[in-house]
Amino acid sequence: MLEMNPILIEGHPFTAVTLRLPKTNFMAVFNENGYIMCGALDVALLNEKLADRKIIAGRAVGVRTIEQLLDAPLESITLEAREKGIEVGMQGRKALLKML
Repeated sequence: MLEMNPILIEGHPFTAVTLRLPKTNFMAVFNENGYIMCGALDVALLNEKLADRKIIAGRAVGVRTIEQLLDAPLESITLEAREKGIEVGMQGRKALLKML
């Protein structure tokens, strides 16, 4: 099942997506500039093979809901995210606000 919902973080609009798969959930929260995602995100791929795309993204592991994704510390981030002031360990919702 696919769920897509608009959410507000400190009054700023984002989109939350959850794809319920067998034995796991795939989750992301994004705006037009970047996104945070569950452990399925391959940050190394984005940094190495897709570096020319300058993707702003972060990965949180061990999350099962959108709320957990927003509250979790980011385990890894892209190089472009670092350029925007996003840091490993930063809470997901705070990282999203840096993507405005």
